[in-house]
Amino acid sequence: MQTDNPGFSPQSIEQLKRELEASGKPFKIASSEDNSDEYFNFYFIGKFEGKEVIYDAALYTLRLHHSSELYEIAEHEAAKKFPNYHGISYEEDENGNLKPLNNDEEEVGLFITELILEMEDDETVKVQEFVDLDTNHDYGIGLDAALNVETISEKVISKFIEEFNNDTLTLDDTYYTFQSEDEDELEER
Repeated sequence: MQTDNPGFSPQSIEQLKRELEASGKPFKIASSEDNSDEYFNFYFIGKFEGKEVIYDAALYTLRLHHSSELYEIAEHEAAKKFPNYHGISYEEDENGNLKPLNNDEEEVGLFITELILEMEDDETVKVQEFVDLDTNHDYGIGLDAALNVETISEKVISKFIEEFNNDTLTLDDTYYTFQSEDEDELEER
């Protein structure tokens, strides 16, 4: 075990235990502006090689995982087609509105969008539930997991931790593909 990793230190583990006991929850949400109803970063205490450790977990929906995979492939293809492409940066004006993209960024953005829609239609990318551990993480053990749930709620997080710690977590090995929801479908909800 890594002795220089604070997620393995008894002091850090005891501190987190006190915080969890005070909150009445089995996890502590990491302060992240990325947290949403489809993604949460949180800490919990579990066992690794028979000893307590802090897990730095990222739990997300399978739909978000699918979208991320599509975007990553589309960005890779854009980089091959547009040699000067280094990502699209969105900037806000003084009123907080997004500034228009320049022509090159607009062209790349359309290419990426069209490619994503094409891959969705062809069901090119299929994803399944998973849990990945990173034992070389800088704080405890890193844990990434995707579950086939609509949202990541406190109930979903608590159930995941309980099943993970009790070694009763069963992952669905079915491969899934998702379609983007267009704005008309979103407005009907």
